[in-house]
Amino acid sequence: MPFTPYHLGPALLFGVILFPFVDITALLLSSVLVDVEPLYVIMFAPGLPYHGILHTYVGATGIAILNAVIVWFLRDWTRQILAIFKIDQNSSFIRIFGISLLGTYSHVLLDSFLYPEMNPFFPLMGNPFLGLVSSAVVYQFCTICLFLGLVLYSVRFLAIPAVRKFNTSET
Repeated sequence: MPFTPYHLGPALLFGVILFPFVDITALLLSSVLVDVEPLYVIMFAPGLPYHGILHTYVGATGIAILNAVIVWFLRDWTRQILAIFKIDQNSSFIRIFGISLLGTYSHVLLDSFLYPEMNPFFPLMGNPFLGLVSSAVVYQFCTICLFLGLVLYSVRFLAIPAVRKFNTSET
């Protein structure tokens, strides 16, 4: 999935299901941040493999650290943005870091089913996940997760407060 929004689907669904234990900003950002690598290759290094060192668990750990630092330092700004979406969240750095690992590792795992050039367990070479799940199933999974995540978000963060407000105005 070179630089696509597919990874947002599972991140959104699991973030909404596990809220408030999951930092949604960290999970959403970390689930797509790994794809700076194929974007870089497309823009500046044609001919190199799209899925190199960042698409390994070692590289994903580095991206998770970077993501955690970014989300931590931008937390006041992101809280204002989350408020627009009716999400109120305040997380510790440890939670942000742990969730960043989850986001980057899930990205590597999903892509591992699809791309032969990946070496997810670098420095070990090879991709033991390749072909275990078809690309159609991976794309469908991500798309269904996005749809379910949006529905669940709507129910959990938008509809429920409206219902509560309606019920309290009658009494």
